[in-house]
Amino acid sequence: MVEFLETTGISAALTDLIKNANDKLFLMSPYLQIADRLRLLIKERDSRKIDIRVVFRTDKLNAEEMSFLQELTSVKVSSCDNLHAKCYLNEKTAIITSMNLYQHSQQNNWEMGIKIEKNTDPELYNKIYAEVMLIIQNSQQTPFSIKKIEKDIKSAPPSIKSQQANISNGNGFCIRCGANLKIDPEKPLCFNCYRSWEEYSNLDYKENFCHICGKESDTTYGKPVCYNCYKKLNK
Repeated sequence: MVEFLETTGISAALTDLIKNANDKLFLMSPYLQIADRLRLLIKERDSRKIDIRVVFRTDKLNAEEMSFLQELTSVKVSSCDNLHAKCYLNEKTAIITSMNLYQHSQQNNWEMGIKIEKNTDPELYNKIYAEVMLIIQNSQQTPFSIKKIEKDIKSAPPSIKSQQANISNGNGFCIRCGANLKIDPEKPLCFNCYRSWEEYSNLDYKENFCHICGKESDTTYGKPVCYNCYKKLNK
């Protein structure tokens, strides 16, 4: 059953959608100015290492929002030149609305939208999910994760630097076959393995190795670094 939402209803439904995201959280909005309460909720979901994607319109992300997103460890941010859709989705619920993820819009604009639950409208939910994934796949991912790893490497204590000497040298591993590879979290597969992965382009497909340390680990193309490497770099 599709539920109609007015302005306050959208804000309440969006809050619940973020709070109840246990597997994935996709936030698609041309303009971003995330309210403090929603930031806290997103940070809490990020701490649980779920799949978080944020899509915005190119050149519409201000420095404050960029700084906030860059501090998150599980988020993947991408930009789309002609994005106009506003859609928010977790593994159970989707919201399509006129409201940007923008504090001014939530407080001042006259907005409307609809909420779709997967358990009651699976076909409609799956169509929305497929369209969201299509937009994400055709968006340009920002290099936040690369910058964060480089920043963490430079600030890491000597003991960690020695443990992860290959990081400083830029030497990494293919997450599927374990072959030597230049560290690039945006391209964690060697050429041959990437060609195989590209057939389905499943960001959540389980791979075999950590991109940084090369140890056996349940990584994915979307999350190519094992938890221990992230933990060491963030100490």
